[in-house]
Amino acid sequence: MTTITVNKKKHIGVGSLSFALCLIGILFNFRFGDKFCIGDIILNNIGLSAWSNGDSGIHYTVFYSIIFFIPSFIIGNIHHDNKGAKAGKIISGFLSVLIVQVLITTIINFV
Repeated sequence: MTTITVNKKKHIGVGSLSFALCLIGILFNFRFGDKFCIGDIILNNIGLSAWSNGDSGIHYTVFYSIIFFIPSFIIGNIHHDNKGAKAGKIISGFLSVLIVQVLITTIINFV
């Protein structure tokens, strides 16, 4: 009996946007060294505060980054056959759950 193997290569497509959105969300959220994070700079330039108390308190960019993570998860789930879609879906799903847990914990601590 002959076995035929088919190598299916993944192509760049709409699903690849999942990984790109995930990276943008990560860049928007995390601080690089002792410099401001990119999200802080963007929020300050459009007139929104990045922190609840000036330069301290609750860091709002964590919650704004969910704007990138949820679409990343949805796109990666729908177009799973493109390059980077699976990685984008897994990473953004994990970070979304983590952010929601932090939000719930923060709300519980303030009550």
